[in-house]
Amino acid sequence: MSRIIAILIISFSLATSAIGAGKPLPARSEEPIKIKSDSLSADNTKKTATFIGNVAARQGDLTIYSDKLIVTYSDESGDVSSAELFGNVRIIQGERRGEAGHAVYDAKQATILLDGNPTVYQNNDKISGKVITYYLDQDRSEVTSGAGNRVEAVINPKGKVSDGQKQGK
Repeated sequence: MSRIIAILIISFSLATSAIGAGKPLPARSEEPIKIKSDSLSADNTKKTATFIGNVAARQGDLTIYSDKLIVTYSDESGDVSSAELFGNVRIIQGERRGEAGHAVYDAKQATILLDGNPTVYQNNDKISGKVITYYLDQDRSEVTSGAGNRVEAVINPKGKVSDGQKQGK
């Protein structure tokens, strides 16, 4: 039984890696953030900017889509300190992608906390739970389950397609 658990842990760590081993990760804070949306409302007093409608935000290798994005700026530097995303959240980084109804980005920790039916995919593998913490610069994710729920992982052998997909189509 412990051997199966060890295999699942190793497989999950491989399934959630976005960048190959040994490659240095870029300093995210040094890259510009580019955001497009249907509308923008800025509040300099509260240090927030609210983007609504067809939101697409990109920084380096990370792209985030949502219905609404609220960005909070730090008082000292004016840099983004956090962001909250609502509705149809999709995150794409390399071969890893995540989906959820809601997400919170913490710039200092370089994490995105996904909730609202979150799922992370890589290639044909998939993992879901109540909350997924996506570590942008650490090549890992953590998944927790809620009361009465369990974490679910589908890990396919390399070169195989997942259930529901047919080869050659």
